[in-house]
This record gives sequence, structure tokens and C-alpha cells, in this order.
Amino acid sequence: MKKTLQEFKEFISRGNVMDMAVGVIIGSAFTSIVNALVKNLINPLIGIFLGKIDLSNLVFSFGDAHFRYGAFLNSVINFLIIAFVVFLLVKFVNKLMPSHDEAPADPEPSAEEKYLAEIVELLKDKQK
Repeated sequence: MKKTLQEFKEFISRGNVMDMAVGVIIGSAFTSIVNALVKNLINPLIGIFLGKIDLSNLVFSFGDAHFRYGAFLNSVINFLIIAFVVFLLVKFVNKLMPSHDEAPADPEPSAEEKYLAEIVELLKDKQK
């Protein structure tokens, strides 16, 4: 139990956890903006084509069961908008970050390394 608490303390004190917490808070705020966008702009546009203003009121009834598929459509639209914005954000950040795809150039060997390589070559020549 002590080890687990120590590991948790190390985990929580890392900078990444704070970054993640800030991301969650900003994500929550962003979600409310997307919800407002979908409810006030996108749904009315879709509603024009469907003849209904509010998608969340779309219901499919089967006997006594009522399925609110309009609310599900709202959630799908919200997800797609958020996923697209996150995609654009990641793409933008990747352009700002230096590429790790390129192999770094080998550093020039130090004088000691050159000297040791010469010794190795001399020893190889001596063994022949």
C-alpha cells in the first residue's frame, strides 16, 4: 500500500498531470461551446431539410417504447465537431514541433575515440 501511495504521489507531481488537468478543463469549456453551436446553428440548418427545427425532439415510437434518436444525432454531431477540431489542433501542433523522423547526424568522434580507433587498427594489423 505504501508503494502504491508513493507511486501515486510521483505520478500526481509530474507536470503531465497538470497539463492533462488543464486540458480536461478546457475540453469541458469547449464542449459547451460545441453544444451551443450544434443546438443553435447546425440543428436549425438540418431541421430546415427535415421540416423540424429541433433535432432533439425527434422520436421513434414502437409500441409503448419511445426512442429519442434526435438526442443521439445531436451527440453524434457534437462528437464529429469536437473530433474535427482536435484533429486540426493536433495537425497544427505537429507543424510547430520539430520533426523526429529525420535521423540526427552522427556527431564527430572525439580525439580520444579517434585515438582508440587507431590503436584498435594497429592491434588488428599486428595480429595478422
